[in-house]
Amino acid sequence: MIRFLLALLTLSLALPSLSGRPASADAPSPAREFTFQYEVVVGPVPKGEGPVEVFVPLARSSDQQTIVAEQITASIPGAVETEDAYGNRYWHGSVPVSDGEPIAVRVDTTVARNVSRQVPPASSRALSAAERTSMSAFLGPNARVVVDHPVLAPIRGEVRQRAGGDDPAAISRAIYDWVVDNVEYKKVGSGWGNGDTFWACSERYGNCTDFHALFISLARSEGIPARFEIGFPVPEDRAEGEIGGYHCWVEFYLPEVGWFPIDASEAFKHPERREHFYGTRPADRIHLTTGRDLRLGAAHQGVPLNYFVYPYVEVAGTPWSGEIDKSFSYRDRAPSSESVAEVVAEAR
Repeated sequence: MIRFLLALLTLSLALPSLSGRPASADAPSPAREFTFQYEVVVGPVPKGEGPVEVFVPLARSSDQQTIVAEQITASIPGAVETEDAYGNRYWHGSVPVSDGEPIAVRVDTTVARNVSRQVPPASSRALSAAERTSMSAFLGPNARVVVDHPVLAPIRGEVRQRAGGDDPAAISRAIYDWVVDNVEYKKVGSGWGNGDTFWACSERYGNCTDFHALFISLARSEGIPARFEIGFPVPEDRAEGEIGGYHCWVEFYLPEVGWFPIDASEAFKHPERREHFYGTRPADRIHLTTGRDLRLGAAHQGVPLNYFVYPYVEVAGTPWSGEIDKSFSYRDRAPSSESVAEVVAEAR
C-alpha cells in the first residue's frame, strides 16, 4: 500500500446527484455499499520545474450509484472541479514550482449501488429533430470513434440484416449481438486498449474500450445516441481486495426507455450471461467518468484525453511522462440507510 507524505488537504463530501435529485429517491434500497480507495504518488518532479498540475477522476451520483461520502487527502493544495462537456468531476491539485518531493493523493469514496434491470422496448421510433439536437454530444464522432465511415459499411449491412429492418430497438440489439459474436476479448501485442474503431474493425480483438468503441460507432451511425462510461470493476466474490485496472461499458438511448446499459466485453467473457449484460446496471463496479476527448479546465494545456480513469499530470504545460504510482482497492460495507438518508436530505 502506498505510504503518504504530509497530508495538507482533506475534503469530506456527501454529494447529491447531478440531476438535482438524489439518485436513490425512487430506487430500491442499495444492493451493495463499498468504499473504493484510489491512491496516487507522482514523481518526484525535479525541483524547480513547474507549474505542476495533477488531475484525479472522481465518482458522482447518478441513476447507477449514490456517493454516500468522499474524502480526499493530498500533499499539495487542490479542489474539486467539473469539466464542461459531460459534467465529470475531478480533483485538481497545483503547485507553481516543484519542491522535488513526490506528490501524494488519496481518494476514499463510499458508494451505494443499486442493481437495476431495464427491459428493451419491442420497437422504437427514430429521434425527433429536437432530440437529435439535445443528444448531439452522443451522436457525433470522437478522435478514435468514427461515425458514418466506409469502414463500418459491411458491418452495418450485417447488422441491418440481423435486425430485419430499420427499427432502432432491433438495430441496437443486433449491434450488441454482432459485437459480442465477432470481437474477441484478449490483450496481445500492442494497439489494443485505445478504444479505436479502426482497430476493432480490422483486428477484431481487444479489451472493453475496443468492444465499446465499435458499438458506439455503429449505434451513432444508425442515429442512436451512445455514451462511453468508465470506472473500475469491484468484485462481488470477496469482501475486499486490490483492483488491477479499469473497466468500461456503454449506455445507448431509446426514447421509450431512456438510457439503456450494455456491457459487450463482459458478455463475450461470460456467454451464459449475455442477456444479463443487455439492460442491467450491476453492483460490481464504480462509475467515474463519461465521454471521450476530455478537457479538464483551463489548466489542462495538453491534447484532450482519450478517456479519463487514471491520474493525469502536466508539468509546464506538457504531459508528464515520469513515474506515477497508482493503486486501487475496495472494501464492502453494510448498507447504511442513515448515510443514504443524509444524501437525500442534502439534495433537497
